[in-house]
Amino acid sequence: MGVAVGGVILDESLLLASNSPQHENPSLQPVADSLLRKLRHSKIPTGISYDVGLSDDKVSLLKRLATLYSFDCFILNESSVDDAKNEIMLAWGDTGGSILYIVSDKKKEFFPKLSNCGWLIVVLRSLGQESAAVTEGGSACENSIMIFINKLEELPSTICHINRKATGNSVATVGYVMKSSREEDFAKRGAFPLYPTQNGLMFMPLTFELPLSPQLQEVDVVLHKATDEIMSIELKSRTNFSNRIVYTSGMQDLQRYLEDHPDCCVIDSFNNIYPVLDRLEIQEILLRLEDLKTEGHSTIRGPHFLKVDSFKEPDLLQRMSEAKLSLPSIVKPQVACGVANAHKMAIIFRNEDFKDLSVPLPAVVQEYVDHSSTLYKFYVLGEKVFYAVKKSTPNADILMKLSESNGLKPLVFDSLKSLPTAKEDQNYDNDNCSKASNSCVDLDLVTDAANWLRGVLDLTIFGFDVVIQEGTCDHVIVDVNYLPSFKEVPDDIAIPAFWEAIKKKFELKRFGEVTEWTDKPTVKVAVTADAPALVKLVEERLMDS
Repeated sequence: MGVAVGGVILDESLLLASNSPQHENPSLQPVADSLLRKLRHSKIPTGISYDVGLSDDKVSLLKRLATLYSFDCFILNESSVDDAKNEIMLAWGDTGGSILYIVSDKKKEFFPKLSNCGWLIVVLRSLGQESAAVTEGGSACENSIMIFINKLEELPSTICHINRKATGNSVATVGYVMKSSREEDFAKRGAFPLYPTQNGLMFMPLTFELPLSPQLQEVDVVLHKATDEIMSIELKSRTNFSNRIVYTSGMQDLQRYLEDHPDCCVIDSFNNIYPVLDRLEIQEILLRLEDLKTEGHSTIRGPHFLKVDSFKEPDLLQRMSEAKLSLPSIVKPQVACGVANAHKMAIIFRNEDFKDLSVPLPAVVQEYVDHSSTLYKFYVLGEKVFYAVKKSTPNADILMKLSESNGLKPLVFDSLKSLPTAKEDQNYDNDNCSKASNSCVDLDLVTDAANWLRGVLDLTIFGFDVVIQEGTCDHVIVDVNYLPSFKEVPDDIAIPAFWEAIKKKFELKRFGEVTEWTDKPTVKVAVTADAPALVKLVEERLMDS
């Protein structure tokens, strides 16, 4: 086994664009920002090196980058290798691994000076050079390992390859793919370290800019947010759902790879996420919550609903009545995520509101539940369940006043951006919510529902929203989603639970499938105030029966 990467030094030759005209300000290579963002949250100390002869404006740019990404800057040239090593030791101390120095092959004359430094050397080949290769003990750097890469995008996978080689089979590598903004949100919370976690996971970003198969051969687990890569969904057809979704070419490649390699652990299967893309299918699944009814507990259910293909259907009102729907109701697109306007919704108060309604079709008309402006967001991470209490839309009477002030028009909104609210909502009170939320929500009931959903959907990480109906105390699940951000849960609790969920899924896949969950949960509650909304956390620990 080799030595893990304990620190990363990026030479200026691979960060700065080399084709900038002399009279223009220096600029970065196109992929440099993306790489720096990944390294910032990698849990590996990172620095930028430059030669003393570099122009002042370029040095200034590099120092600004170092400050922005919390990196260090070091002067490194042919005569200062020993000095740089000392500076790095003072800045980082004992990193527990080797320094990985990444440099462009344009600095070939510098390589012999590094032969006795004990560093691992990664060389970025210039365009037109030979394909990537790995050589150990090369003549240019006899006491180092020289690794040649063709693109800067290969660096994260190169680091994971070195760390995997150093740790052997004791660490599982998780390859992940999602849109950059989502990746950044997870990474800045410490979720995606390139260095092994305490429970033996290491995270490697997958990129569609490089051939996918060689990347996937380096990983044990694939974590994806496939909905970030949807181009279109056709719901009018009754064919298999998988045939109605068009993904980007990169995601299609990943899907084909996983189909050809059924032994690969994936979180989660494409087939398993399809129900959460279709609000109608989720509603039909929630009908089966009827099986969880027990004496002495509140009812947990989905809202009453009706699928609508046209808002001009002559018998629409009769069908709504048969579906136990009354006004006001909320209208949502049947497609739940992944495409434009999937979150464009409307609350309607009159029959004529359906005329010229702009919600995309097909749509689902859903019961609007008066819930005192209180929403419970539940997050399921493997065997653990968390929730947060958040402010939501007001009751129907207040919404009606909002509609009247808007000329009695439907309240149309994007649920990802804003929700209909009142300036003064007497139904929501932070202090009252703080005192009553534990007594309002039946945690045993909802955790039973969470376990039931986990079994039915066969998802590892998902979320669902619950509102409690005034009067009946029915617990109504109004939304289910895959791989949520769970950002309301404190990072020091959520991220270890996130890692544990992934590790457990991998171990189950590796050592044998579990067909059902039989452990009985107990619930532990911790409360913290997070104005203006009260945030609560429930951690479900499965104990032996």
